[in-house]
Amino acid sequence: MNDAILIHDLELRAMVGVPEVERAEPQRLTATLRIEPKSNFSRLDDRIENAVDYAKVCDAVKQLVAARPRRLIETLAEEIATDLLARFPIACVSIELRKFILPDTRGVAVIIERRAGR
Repeated sequence: MNDAILIHDLELRAMVGVPEVERAEPQRLTATLRIEPKSNFSRLDDRIENAVDYAKVCDAVKQLVAARPRRLIETLAEEIATDLLARFPIACVSIELRKFILPDTRGVAVIIERRAGR
């Protein structure tokens, strides 16, 4: 198994949904991220500048999600993955993006995995 950072249930607010009424106001989403850094943890020398700064990752995700409305959470998950791979020293990112819009469910989620250089 590769070294990884797990960020569980990052709280997000996004205007997302197919019907216009769903995009009218920000709604609650959560993101769970599994990040594999380009360098394994044994090479960090206990220095944040050698690591993937997960606080900055969370801030980047929040900013991207709030930037504009989208129709599909699939699109939003893809944009998050693309942005994180471009901005941080990440080899692979897996994202579970969950929304809470359907009655009689605990939520609906999409899961994607993307690798750097693909």
